[in-house]
Amino acid sequence: MDTVALVECSGLSAGYGQLPVLSDVDLRIGAGEVVALIGANGAGKSTTLLALAGEVPVTSGEVRFEGAAWTGPLHQRARQGLRLITEDRSVFMSLSVADNLRLAHKSLDEPLEIFPELRPLLRRKVGLLSGGEQQMLTLARALAGRTRVLLADELSLGLAPIIVQRLLRAVRTAADRGMGVLLVEQQIRNAFTVADRAYVLRRGRVVLEGPTSDLRERIDEIEASYLAGQG
Repeated sequence: MDTVALVECSGLSAGYGQLPVLSDVDLRIGAGEVVALIGANGAGKSTTLLALAGEVPVTSGEVRFEGAAWTGPLHQRARQGLRLITEDRSVFMSLSVADNLRLAHKSLDEPLEIFPELRPLLRRKVGLLSGGEQQMLTLARALAGRTRVLLADELSLGLAPIIVQRLLRAVRTAADRGMGVLLVEQQIRNAFTVADRAYVLRRGRVVLEGPTSDLRERIDEIEASYLAGQG
């Protein structure tokens, strides 16, 4: 089923200074879907997220939001409903869980509805939480409110499988309510439990794309061809 394009890029090339990382990337995130971005370390997954968010300069091509060119920095795109989660959890370790949530939202009701597991932890300093609890807090801050597009980098990194599945269920629920999600993952089997479509990156280029219903039958091939070793 076709979905409304929230964020898309065409012919996107980007990098750091004189170092090119992405080359001619076409990608689309629709309303109500989870899109997985798969690739080995160094394939350009994180750079793609940062380029879409306005954090890495685009050297050619275009990023669009609802059909219009998107050229502003991250804080401007955030006002239009973009949220970016990087590998570094975006929380304040010296503050309590409640204070972290209040910095992002006037009310605690919605983030606690997303992750009721945080309710008994509200008074605890974030630095005392487990890695999984910190990631729940990070995701609760990102999903609550007027978020329309979520760009999430390696939610599962270093976490127990039961926590990973809990985080992915929250992402899937948000998408089912109309959010567009781009989920960067090395663990393809995790990503495919919730993703509608997927792109596979290799050395900064999209080498494979399609619905996960089709790509799921090729997981072994994708892991062997594109995820083994470095990008």
